[in-house]
Amino acid sequence: MKRVLLALLFTGLQLLAGVAHAQPLNLGYVSVQHPSHGMTSFFYPTLEAESPQRRGPFSLSWAADAPLAPGNGRLIVISHGSGGSPWVHTDLARELVLHGFVVVVPTHMGDNAADNKTPGPESWKKRPAEVSRAIDVTLAMPKFLDKLDPNKVGVFGGSAGGHTALSMAGGVWSPARFRDHCLANIEADFASCVGFTTRLTGGILDGARLWLARRTISSRFGDETPQSHDDPRVKAVVAMVPFAADFDPASLATPRVPLGLITAARDVNQVPRFHIEAVKAACLPRCTDLMTLPDAGHGAMLSPMPPLEPGSIGERLLADPPGFDRAATVPLIHKKIAEFFEKNLLNP
Repeated sequence: MKRVLLALLFTGLQLLAGVAHAQPLNLGYVSVQHPSHGMTSFFYPTLEAESPQRRGPFSLSWAADAPLAPGNGRLIVISHGSGGSPWVHTDLARELVLHGFVVVVPTHMGDNAADNKTPGPESWKKRPAEVSRAIDVTLAMPKFLDKLDPNKVGVFGGSAGGHTALSMAGGVWSPARFRDHCLANIEADFASCVGFTTRLTGGILDGARLWLARRTISSRFGDETPQSHDDPRVKAVVAMVPFAADFDPASLATPRVPLGLITAARDVNQVPRFHIEAVKAACLPRCTDLMTLPDAGHGAMLSPMPPLEPGSIGERLLADPPGFDRAATVPLIHKKIAEFFEKNLLNP
């Protein structure tokens, strides 16, 4: 018996030594350009060395088109925010990759950094189908073919991407519900209803801005058709600072998959009481209050943070509030997201 125990101990020490000296995972990257769907970006585990990369104003690092290293066999889709890009989610993608996931970021057409012609409900109707298409594309790529479980997919989204994520979790919304929310609450939730085009300043022009916004919203968003999307491959969802005021609360009372929610209490872009707090009121405890960040603003979902012009609307809506410790908090957000997906996609 003593010899058996010693042999088991020796084997265990060998295994630990092997883990300790295993080559660490790095970030691999490849993209596919489609004439009608735009660019789809893929981040994945690799053993190849990374090199510096420049994308617009961002200094990044990855191993371009490197071989895939063994991971956990699960896929995560990141739905970027309005006017967004893959680059502002690179740090989250890296954390997910270090946990063994493959990550795909589709371009949401008409609502991305290069083409922002149709944000809001017009984009929200198309986004869930674009997520499903990204899953199709990933599973069919030679690099990932037969390497991923096609029925254990996760979705993360923030802001407009959070709206997409809630749709993937079973949420039902309509443009008319968006209209009704904005007509009732436009002064208190102006940025959610109008976006980055203008803002209320407390000056004499605010009356004209409110009149024009109400008229535009009333004329454009009268469609009462319920909007929903069901992709049975999606088995876990995380929504951070989502636009959510246009969802029927009953549709999210019992999410069809495990749903994690992340709240930034000082969000002035999607004011929490109209959006994520309404979702939590409908679904807790059948969803997970993954994190509530008391000092965070809307931009906590972005890492790296894009450059914000001083005094701009973007700075007002996205800049970190005073007292927010980005260096300590954002990595913790990413870790919590990765652990949520591990719990709900890897465990039986």
